[in-house]
Amino acid sequence: MKNILSQLLKSLLIGSFLLSSSITMADDKMLNENDVQQIAINLANQTIKGGYKLISIKQLKQMIDRGEDFVLIDAHPRREFVQGYIDGATNFGFQSKRSGEWNKDIDIKGGATQAQFREILGSDKNRKIVVYCGFTKCGRSHNAAWWAKFMGYTNVYRAPGGITGWKDAGYPYKTVK
Repeated sequence: MKNILSQLLKSLLIGSFLLSSSITMADDKMLNENDVQQIAINLANQTIKGGYKLISIKQLKQMIDRGEDFVLIDAHPRREFVQGYIDGATNFGFQSKRSGEWNKDIDIKGGATQAQFREILGSDKNRKIVVYCGFTKCGRSHNAAWWAKFMGYTNVYRAPGGITGWKDAGYPYKTVK
Protein backbone atom coordinates (compact mmCIF):
# COMPACT_ATOMS: atom_id res chain seq x y z
CA MET A 1 0.00 0.00 0.00
CA LYS A 2 2.84 2.37 0.89
CA ASN A 3 4.46 1.66 -2.51
CA ILE A 4 1.20 2.43 -4.35
CA LEU A 5 0.76 5.69 -2.43
CA SER A 6 4.36 6.60 -3.17
CA GLN A 7 3.82 5.89 -6.89
CA LEU A 8 0.61 7.93 -6.88
CA LEU A 9 2.31 10.88 -5.21
CA LYS A 10 5.24 10.71 -7.64
CA SER A 11 2.89 10.49 -10.60
CA LEU A 12 0.82 13.42 -9.38
CA LEU A 13 3.91 15.55 -8.83
CA ILE A 14 5.42 14.70 -12.21
CA GLY A 15 2.07 15.13 -13.94
CA SER A 16 1.50 18.49 -12.28
CA PHE A 17 5.00 19.61 -13.25
CA LEU A 18 4.53 18.50 -16.85
CA LEU A 19 1.22 20.28 -17.06
CA SER A 20 2.41 23.48 -15.43
CA SER A 21 5.62 23.61 -17.47
CA SER A 22 3.75 23.91 -20.75
CA ILE A 23 0.81 26.02 -21.75
CA THR A 24 -2.31 23.90 -21.73
CA MET A 25 -4.74 25.32 -24.25
CA ALA A 26 -8.23 24.45 -25.42
CA ASP A 27 -9.94 26.62 -28.03
CA ASP A 28 -7.26 29.30 -27.49
CA LYS A 29 -8.11 29.56 -23.78
CA MET A 30 -5.96 28.35 -20.94
CA LEU A 31 -7.55 25.45 -19.11
CA ASN A 32 -8.76 26.27 -15.64
CA GLU A 33 -7.15 24.69 -12.61
CA ASN A 34 -9.87 22.05 -12.28
CA ASP A 35 -9.22 20.87 -15.84
CA VAL A 36 -5.46 20.72 -15.21
CA GLN A 37 -6.07 18.87 -11.94
CA GLN A 38 -8.28 16.29 -13.69
CA ILE A 39 -5.65 15.69 -16.38
CA ALA A 40 -2.99 15.22 -13.68
CA ILE A 41 -5.17 12.78 -11.74
CA ASN A 42 -5.99 10.80 -14.88
CA LEU A 43 -2.27 10.63 -15.75
CA ALA A 44 -1.43 9.43 -12.23
CA ASN A 45 -4.16 6.79 -12.32
CA GLN A 46 -3.10 5.55 -15.76
CA THR A 47 0.53 5.34 -14.61
CA ILE A 48 -0.37 3.27 -11.57
CA LYS A 49 -2.70 0.96 -13.53
CA GLY A 50 -0.16 0.59 -16.32
CA GLY A 51 2.78 -0.15 -14.03
CA TYR A 52 5.15 1.93 -16.16
CA LYS A 53 7.21 5.03 -15.31
CA LEU A 54 6.98 8.61 -16.56
CA ILE A 55 9.72 10.55 -18.30
CA SER A 56 9.71 14.22 -19.22
CA ILE A 57 10.36 15.50 -22.72
CA LYS A 58 13.59 17.09 -21.46
CA GLN A 59 14.75 13.75 -20.04
CA LEU A 60 13.90 12.02 -23.32
CA LYS A 61 15.92 14.61 -25.27
CA GLN A 62 18.88 14.07 -22.91
CA MET A 63 18.69 10.29 -23.47
CA ILE A 64 18.75 10.83 -27.23
CA ASP A 65 21.63 13.33 -27.00
CA ARG A 66 23.65 10.85 -24.89
CA GLY A 67 23.06 8.13 -27.47
CA GLU A 68 21.35 5.82 -24.99
CA ASP A 69 20.12 2.49 -26.31
CA PHE A 70 16.34 2.32 -26.10
CA VAL A 71 13.25 1.71 -28.21
CA LEU A 72 11.15 4.79 -29.03
CA ILE A 73 7.51 4.18 -30.01
CA ASP A 74 5.18 6.81 -31.45
CA ALA A 75 1.66 5.57 -30.68
CA HIS A 76 -0.14 7.86 -33.16
CA PRO A 77 -2.15 6.59 -36.10
CA ARG A 78 -0.03 6.74 -39.25
CA ARG A 79 -1.88 9.82 -40.59
CA GLU A 80 -0.75 11.81 -37.52
CA PHE A 81 2.73 10.27 -37.29
CA VAL A 82 3.66 11.55 -40.77
CA GLN A 83 2.87 15.13 -39.69
CA GLY A 84 5.56 15.13 -37.02
CA TYR A 85 7.56 12.57 -35.06
CA ILE A 86 10.75 12.34 -33.01
CA ASP A 87 13.72 11.14 -35.06
CA GLY A 88 14.35 7.47 -34.32
CA ALA A 89 10.76 6.68 -33.37
CA THR A 90 8.93 3.69 -34.78
CA ASN A 91 5.24 4.20 -35.46
CA PHE A 92 2.82 1.67 -34.00
CA GLY A 93 -0.64 3.20 -33.61
CA PHE A 94 -2.93 2.60 -30.66
CA GLN A 95 -6.42 3.79 -29.79
CA SER A 96 -6.94 6.52 -27.17
CA LYS A 97 -9.09 4.37 -24.89
CA ARG A 98 -7.86 1.01 -23.62
CA SER A 99 -10.20 -1.95 -23.89
CA GLY A 100 -7.71 -4.64 -22.89
CA GLU A 101 -8.38 -6.47 -26.15
CA TRP A 102 -5.57 -6.29 -28.70
CA ASN A 103 -7.79 -5.91 -31.79
CA LYS A 104 -9.72 -3.04 -30.19
CA ASP A 105 -6.67 -1.24 -28.76
CA ILE A 106 -4.56 -0.97 -31.91
CA ASP A 107 -5.21 1.70 -34.52
CA ILE A 108 -3.81 0.10 -37.63
CA LYS A 109 -5.99 -0.55 -40.65
CA GLY A 110 -5.95 -4.22 -41.50
CA GLY A 111 -4.76 -5.10 -38.02
CA ALA A 112 -1.38 -5.73 -36.56
CA THR A 113 -0.26 -8.51 -34.31
CA GLN A 114 1.31 -8.66 -30.90
CA ALA A 115 4.16 -10.49 -32.61
CA GLN A 116 4.78 -7.41 -34.78
CA PHE A 117 4.76 -5.17 -31.71
CA ARG A 118 7.07 -7.61 -29.90
CA GLU A 119 9.43 -7.58 -32.90
CA ILE A 120 9.69 -3.77 -32.68
CA LEU A 121 10.24 -3.90 -28.91
CA GLY A 122 12.88 -6.61 -29.24
CA SER A 123 13.67 -9.78 -27.34
CA ASP A 124 15.38 -8.11 -24.35
CA LYS A 125 12.55 -7.69 -21.84
CA ASN A 126 14.77 -5.35 -19.75
CA ARG A 127 15.65 -2.94 -22.56
CA LYS A 128 14.36 0.58 -22.02
CA ILE A 129 11.19 1.39 -23.98
CA VAL A 130 9.80 4.92 -24.26
CA VAL A 131 6.37 5.61 -25.74
CA TYR A 132 4.72 8.90 -26.62
CA CYS A 133 1.73 10.24 -28.51
CA GLY A 134 0.35 13.75 -28.95
CA PHE A 135 0.05 15.39 -25.55
CA THR A 136 -0.53 14.68 -21.86
CA LYS A 137 -4.27 14.06 -22.18
CA CYS A 138 -3.82 11.60 -25.07
CA GLY A 139 -4.29 7.97 -24.04
CA ARG A 140 -2.50 6.32 -26.97
CA SER A 141 0.87 6.28 -25.19
CA HIS A 142 -0.82 4.78 -22.12
CA ASN A 143 -2.15 1.92 -24.26
CA ALA A 144 1.25 1.32 -25.86
CA ALA A 145 3.00 1.34 -22.46
CA TRP A 146 0.31 -0.88 -20.93
CA TRP A 147 0.64 -3.46 -23.71
CA ALA A 148 4.45 -3.46 -23.44
CA LYS A 149 4.17 -4.12 -19.69
CA PHE A 150 1.45 -6.76 -20.26
CA MET A 151 3.77 -8.51 -22.73
CA GLY A 152 6.46 -8.78 -20.04
CA TYR A 153 8.71 -5.77 -20.70
CA THR A 154 10.01 -4.36 -17.44
CA ASN A 155 11.66 -1.03 -18.27
CA VAL A 156 8.77 0.90 -19.85
CA TYR A 157 8.43 4.69 -19.80
CA ARG A 158 5.75 7.05 -21.04
CA ALA A 159 6.58 10.59 -22.16
CA PRO A 160 3.18 12.21 -21.60
CA GLY A 161 4.11 15.58 -23.14
CA GLY A 162 4.32 13.80 -26.48
CA ILE A 163 5.15 15.40 -29.79
CA THR A 164 3.39 18.61 -28.72
CA GLY A 165 5.72 18.99 -25.74
CA TRP A 166 8.67 18.11 -27.98
CA LYS A 167 7.74 20.82 -30.48
CA ASP A 168 6.96 23.33 -27.70
CA ALA A 169 10.49 22.79 -26.37
CA GLY A 170 11.85 23.72 -29.80
CA TYR A 171 13.41 20.31 -30.41
CA PRO A 172 13.83 19.12 -34.00
CA TYR A 173 11.35 16.66 -35.44
CA LYS A 174 10.78 14.84 -38.69
CA THR A 175 7.87 14.65 -41.11
CA VAL A 176 7.04 12.28 -43.94
CA LYS A 177 6.44 13.97 -47.28
